[in-house]
Amino acid sequence: MASAIPVVQSGRIRILKQGSGPLVGPVVYWMFRDQRIKENWALIHAVDQANKANVPVAIAFNLFDQFLGAKARQLGFMLRGLEKLQGNLESTLQIPFFLFQGEAVDTIPTFLKECGASLLVTDFSPLRDVRSWKEKICERVGESVTVHEVDAHNIIPLWVASDKLEYSARTIRGKINKLLPEYLIEMPAIEPPEIKWSSSNPPIDWPKLIADVVRKGAEVPELEWCEPGEDAALEVLMGSKKGFLTTRLKNYSTDRNNPLKPQALSGLSPYLHFGQISAQRCALEARKVRKNYTQAVDTFLEEMIVRRELADNFCYYQPQYDSLLGAWEWARKTLMEHASDKREHLYTREQLEKAQTADPLWNASQLEMVHYGKMHGFMRMYWAKKILEWTSGPEEALAITIYLNDKYHIDGRDPSGYVGCMWSICGIHDQGWRERPVFGKIRYMNYAGCKRKFNVDGYISYVKRLVGESKKRKAEVFFDKKTKELCS
Repeated sequence: MASAIPVVQSGRIRILKQGSGPLVGPVVYWMFRDQRIKENWALIHAVDQANKANVPVAIAFNLFDQFLGAKARQLGFMLRGLEKLQGNLESTLQIPFFLFQGEAVDTIPTFLKECGASLLVTDFSPLRDVRSWKEKICERVGESVTVHEVDAHNIIPLWVASDKLEYSARTIRGKINKLLPEYLIEMPAIEPPEIKWSSSNPPIDWPKLIADVVRKGAEVPELEWCEPGEDAALEVLMGSKKGFLTTRLKNYSTDRNNPLKPQALSGLSPYLHFGQISAQRCALEARKVRKNYTQAVDTFLEEMIVRRELADNFCYYQPQYDSLLGAWEWARKTLMEHASDKREHLYTREQLEKAQTADPLWNASQLEMVHYGKMHGFMRMYWAKKILEWTSGPEEALAITIYLNDKYHIDGRDPSGYVGCMWSICGIHDQGWRERPVFGKIRYMNYAGCKRKFNVDGYISYVKRLVGESKKRKAEVFFDKKTKELCS
């Protein structure tokens, strides 16, 4: 029955385009940011609307070629997750999954026309490119087609949390906390749609697709430590062996800033970035154990809700989120005043990418990112600030930082990543500090400060082991491949 799935809260949905006619054709959910079946408000809304109109529903996904610099590491993880998603989707909900390659502004309107769709439901993203595609899609679809955008990524929908660019966590925290009782709620289980899709969808050759992507993006190889998919994400959150909330939470507030204790971190960022788990589920489960680990849970929820949503707020209300032009005036002024200050070292992008600096701690952080796909959060700050110190000026520093972040991090090309780079180099969501050469009033970090906080030599040794293990695995894969070629 249609009533089995309640209507999604109206605050989660925005009408990007109102069609001229009633909903008589199928509903298509264009999935991109929230790649999951469970607890996905956009999918819940698409099925609900289809049931109310007595029409079928399908999911469409558009695969871009190396979107914003994504390589085998990111695209392989994403596609392996989508392969599992399609299998689960068709076996449990009987909803067809269509995969397109090319430009979404062409493939999505064409598909809507071919299947006679009346409603397109889309994920929300604050990033410029995605917003531009949606504007073009709204222009290209038929007059009768309605387009809904659903924020299934944030716990509080972005436009509900705030209607303006927030200065810092302090200015948005109260707004978010006030709305949590209304929005941080259990989500309904989704049932198969009442009307089935009549035509068959073309088969997807996942092994070939993944092999092509991995070959093209081989410069940044896939990772072994994070298994993709919704089930794997839930295991990281609350699995019995190594689940964050079940076995590692108690040390989160004390150890999360120690790069030698990476297990103290949640390990959820790849899954949150690709939408393979909902932030809502993470927060709901964390709240259930708050009485046992109050400080750890409060710290985790601050990161999971306030900081993540602040990053989306920045990227949405500040279109220049990856540029010096996006910094506050005080930060731009101080950075430009010190742009020509003498630097002790100047490195090229290539030297930085290859970790060829005079700072062994910085080199270790760069190598951790290149080989492990995830640099510890504390080191990300030090890493970015040193790039400001070692390049010709803030514009170059920011460009290099974002390039390396997006190329190597499994969770690159994300609002939290852009905000992390902008915080480190441009003082976003921070305040002015004591003025000094090169940095001006931007917060300063140095090697001596790191030594006071954690065992620097221990971290360097830890990364050396990681790199050694990574190179050994690569060599084994290479020789296995060569052996197979010789034997075939």
